[in-house]
Amino acid sequence: MSALSAQSKIRASIGAISQWWREWRDSSSELKYCGEDAIEGMAKDAGVSVDEFRQLARKSPHSADLLLRRMTALDLDPGEVHRIEPQTFHDLQRVCSMCREQRRCVHDLAADADNPAWKDYCPNVATLMALNALPWASRREW
Repeated sequence: MSALSAQSKIRASIGAISQWWREWRDSSSELKYCGEDAIEGMAKDAGVSVDEFRQLARKSPHSADLLLRRMTALDLDPGEVHRIEPQTFHDLQRVCSMCREQRRCVHDLAADADNPAWKDYCPNVATLMALNALPWASRREW
């Protein structure tokens, strides 16, 4: 196989992946099959605006995984928080999913999860600090 042929195949593969990514990112997943009334109802049930609901629908199912990592760094058990404060937990997920500082958060968590720098940019900081002050059953220190 010639170098030119190999490069063509690589470009074609990259092009296919890029196209798939654009389609996935730009689509509203299954929402494109729903009527406006159904979308408005789902947004209302979720407690968000229709625009925010559409934005959330375009996010990856893992878009709030950083929240779980941050909670773990704070010694907060996500399962316990979800069980005891489900609305708060879902709001934390929504805010994390919409955050524009995720790249910075990934870096900070990887470099030093205990570094308080995240408090300067995390939109969930107030809620996480309030939860962190509570005596959770899963914590050994209480």
